[in-house]
Amino acid sequence: MRPPIAGLAWLVCAAWLAACTAAPPLPPADSGPRIHTVRVVSNGWHTAIVVSWAKVAATGLLPEAADFPDAAFLEFGWGDRVYYPAQEKTLGMTLGAALTATPAVMHMASLARAPGLTDADSEVVRVALTEGGFRHLVRAIAGEFKRPEGGRAEPISPGLYPDSHFYDARGTFHLLNTCNTWTARMLRAGGVKLSPSGVITADELIARLRVAIGPNELSGDLNQRLGPVVPRAFAHGP
Repeated sequence: MRPPIAGLAWLVCAAWLAACTAAPPLPPADSGPRIHTVRVVSNGWHTAIVVSWAKVAATGLLPEAADFPDAAFLEFGWGDRVYYPAQEKTLGMTLGAALTATPAVMHMASLARAPGLTDADSEVVRVALTEGGFRHLVRAIAGEFKRPEGGRAEPISPGLYPDSHFYDARGTFHLLNTCNTWTARMLRAGGVKLSPSGVITADELIARLRVAIGPNELSGDLNQRLGPVVPRAFAHGP
């Protein structure tokens, strides 16, 4: 573990670097109707993306959707390979995930219906995407799975929910590339004018997202608190 002073200096430097990192380019402008609803779920610490199973399957871009044939919706979360799946979190895991670049995993879960209604600890933001934007989003998420040549990703362990799995994922998790940075990057790939640069916490992501979507896309009173349909295990995310 880094000495406290060195660790603090590293955190300050990391925050500065995150603020200066250039955002990836947006996809080509798409003026089509916004016919797809994507939900961003936050528990104040971890964020994930929820999309319709049928709409994902219809794109043909994400073969792992077939692992959940009974799902109405799919939740995607990305995080540290050790910390994210652990049922018991430790300080060492937390520091290791934040202060060193570690391998990542993708958490994919089946939901019976979309998140909604109230829960004191979590919230849902609904985002409207065009057909092209939705396909870009699904393609970006699909590109985060590690797959064998010409194959599809296989689960590496059970997930946090009764019907969920972890998969090997691309990229490395660290303070400059958290689950919330990942969520912002995926949304930007879908055409949301949201920069992932400097996004570390869930609150930062949600605040930027609300500004990005404005009052005229699925926001305002349609942004609801997360209801009991999402399993309580969500709170264990990184």
